[in-house]
Amino acid sequence: MATAFRLRLAIKCGKNLSRPLIRSYERRIFEKQCQRLSAITSSSVQCFSSQTATQPTETHNIIKDTEKVTGESAKHEFQSETQMLLQIVAKSLYSDKEVFLRELISNASDALEKLRYMRLSDSKAAELIGDRSLEIHIGTDKQNRILTIQDTGVGMTREELVSNLGTIARSGSRAFLEKLKEKQDAGDSSQIIGQFGVGFYSAFMVADKVEVFTKSYTEGAEGLFWISDGSNTFKISTAEGVQPGTKIVIHLKVDSREFSDDDTVNRLITKYSNFISSPIYVNGKRVNTIQPLWMLDQKDITPQQHSEFYKYIGNCFDSPRFTLHYTTDVPINIRALLYFPEERPALFDMSRGDGSSVSLYSRKILIKSKAENILPKWLRFLKGVVDSEDIPLNLSRELLQNSTLIGKLRDVLTTRVLKFLNERARKQTEDYNKFYKDYSIFLKEGVVSTDSQRDKEEIAKLLRYESSIAEPGQLISLTDYCERISADQKKIYYLVAPSRNLAEQSPYYESLKKRNIEVLFCYEAHDDVIFMHLRQFKDLPLTSIEEDMRDDSNKSDSPDIINKGEIDNLITHMKKVLAGKANDIKITNRLESHPCVVTVKDMANARHFTRLQTRQMQDEMLYSLLRPTFEINPNHSLIKKLCEIMNSNSKLADLLINQLFTNSMAEAGLIDNPRILLASMNELLTAALEKY
Repeated sequence: MATAFRLRLAIKCGKNLSRPLIRSYERRIFEKQCQRLSAITSSSVQCFSSQTATQPTETHNIIKDTEKVTGESAKHEFQSETQMLLQIVAKSLYSDKEVFLRELISNASDALEKLRYMRLSDSKAAELIGDRSLEIHIGTDKQNRILTIQDTGVGMTREELVSNLGTIARSGSRAFLEKLKEKQDAGDSSQIIGQFGVGFYSAFMVADKVEVFTKSYTEGAEGLFWISDGSNTFKISTAEGVQPGTKIVIHLKVDSREFSDDDTVNRLITKYSNFISSPIYVNGKRVNTIQPLWMLDQKDITPQQHSEFYKYIGNCFDSPRFTLHYTTDVPINIRALLYFPEERPALFDMSRGDGSSVSLYSRKILIKSKAENILPKWLRFLKGVVDSEDIPLNLSRELLQNSTLIGKLRDVLTTRVLKFLNERARKQTEDYNKFYKDYSIFLKEGVVSTDSQRDKEEIAKLLRYESSIAEPGQLISLTDYCERISADQKKIYYLVAPSRNLAEQSPYYESLKKRNIEVLFCYEAHDDVIFMHLRQFKDLPLTSIEEDMRDDSNKSDSPDIINKGEIDNLITHMKKVLAGKANDIKITNRLESHPCVVTVKDMANARHFTRLQTRQMQDEMLYSLLRPTFEINPNHSLIKKLCEIMNSNSKLADLLINQLFTNSMAEAGLIDNPRILLASMNELLTAALEKY
């Protein structure tokens, strides 16, 4: 409707019509509509509409100026300590003054829930209450800077009015719950929000004066009027024309007049109180039409509802790939609805170290829209809602107390997410592998950032790699690997390489391939770091095959060498040529098709170190830190040829020795600068072509 109006207005007035002017015209039309519909009163809408419900076409407003103060006012004084506390609540307790609306709506919701309980549990009360609709109505008067909040709840007697609004930190809701506990009848107490008894006084953050009209549901109850400017006194009088329930009239300060604007009020309701159980009307129009899906039985929720709720709560346009609906009361009360996005994460989402897309609620009231500490940072790609009655909030209901319960909440949720993903990996393997392709970086971050070895291994169960004995493209888990190794194999072997082709051609893989030992092929450079932090899986150490080759070379016997004297001379010459580079040079029997290889102690650490530091240090320092061992295959044709030309063309032999060493360093991932390779290669080619 608004879009059509803008279009007609733009055609009439020209395409350069400004947005403020359009809004001004829209507001005038809206005000005229409200005036025409002000006399219309419809029956209350049910507690929740469907997820796709549209706004009602008729207004329904119970806010009317029918109250009239009668009799003399009884003046009461706040105690001196209460005065100070009132100033703290009004000026210092809350970080943002907009939360006053959340607090007052929560109080109104509690009043409705108490009435709901009384109607169900007390036949006499049910007769008095009748079929009264349970609703919250909010009215705005921007011209006079007035905001009105009215509920149809239990209301208050004179004694309750003095007690609840005259004593800060006395919570009527808490007292109500304590009475239920005494009766050993909890009822549906999960809907009761109030805890501290300070929410009402948050109104003084924005108000010059607050008026309250209230009438209890009890038989013969009188209408009452309460007024205070937040200083040292408040007055109570009788009043006529008061509707059952409570009506709060807030006379806003000049600098808070924005809260008498219906757009602002609608925005705040959507932000903080959109999932309150009872309907909320603003100037007669229903605002909270979206269901809190996490509180419903998951069997009753359709995929379409999940999709729309995901887009709403996650502020995104794709659809959920997986949906985790989790409910438990032990060891902590949790109602969680978590979504795994279909869309691949943006580069920023991968790189940022904090932030969260999960909102924290308590009894359907928003506590924090981005609650970083209820899930580990590596799960920041999740979107959704976590609601818990047990979370320890501070007095302002904005921050979490530093408590072991928060750690317990995080542990329970993390464990459930890991279990869920493992289930998807088994039952929906193809879908999980697509998810893994897009989000594996987060899982690997979890391995690196988690302290507990047990937790690291739980996350590591979700990792997937290609295997030397599986078809290209087929992914296996570490669990799969462990289930099929022989009894005498005591290690999990892996090789980091840019591709499967290069992995299969690696000189380090030759020996294990010959012995039919399975090797995990890892195609990401950071996989070295992952396995360094993981260290072991199911008591089997994770070992790079380069490291294993170094250890086996130290133990194995020397190969049979026909020209042993020539090889000894070659090694002696190589030590001179590679002085300052190779820490040691020796022969190996682990190679067949490759002429040489470099081995370094703790290869994974060395590779990670060189990626970080190569550009910052001189070559001599790097070689002295790595202390590489240059191992040669004496039976390879290239090594045999080196023995021949060592005496006849020493320059070419020296260049060839340097090139073989540089190639081996690059093969090991210890050199990633192509300029180093190209420079030595060009020099070698020039020498080789000199005689031509």
